Amino acid sequence: MTALASPATSRPRAGRPTAAQADARHMELLDTALTLFLEHGYEQTTVEGIAAATGMTKRTLYARYPEKSALFRAAVSRAIDRSVTARATLESLDEGDLEATLIAIARARVAHAMTPEGLRLQRIINAESYRFPEIFTWSFERATRPVTDHLEAVFQRATARGALALDDPAIAARVFLSMVVSGPVRIIVSGNALDEAEISARITFAVRLFLNGARPRKDTP
Repeated sequence: MTALASPATSRPRAGRPTAAQADARHMELLDTALTLFLEHGYEQTTVEGIAAATGMTKRTLYARYPEKSALFRAAVSRAIDRSVTARATLESLDEGDLEATLIAIARARVAHAMTPEGLRLQRIINAESYRFPEIFTWSFERATRPVTDHLEAVFQRATARGALALDDPAIAARVFLSMVVSGPVRIIVSGNALDEAEISARITFAVRLFLNGARPRKDTP
């Protein structure tokens, strides 16, 4: 005869959640809060509404975040951390050819902006950075700077071997992102769709334009 499962093995034990469960619940709270802040704006979003949407009590939520502003910052901070491109990922985009590598990096950045998470983050930063200027700084330092640092190293190597002539690769990296990536991203974030062919054409044109301005100039007679 098969033994009956004990209560301990047949269903989860009630009581205090595990650390993993508590962490998952916290992440759910931050994701829901970000969605509501984006849908209704910071002013119109209430802590009570966030608590109701997540099935939490106001008391529980206020115990962790005594102020709405603290919850907002935490929600945006989580979204920024999730948008960071890992160094290994950036290095994997090296195509062995400078133009192809720069196109791959630009496409990766634009592709992230097109994801639901990427769109939410950019829109909330655009809408609320005047009220919370630190979120723009966080986004640059934690999500954009690793990319500009990687580009700077790429440009330094290309300059050292004579493929480029850049006096300041660090500034060149920022200009590259503004020139090649920011244009398509602004269009996408504003709600205007770009198909793959349009994105590819824009990125390729901008990368070539950048490289034409960055290459060494031959002396003319």
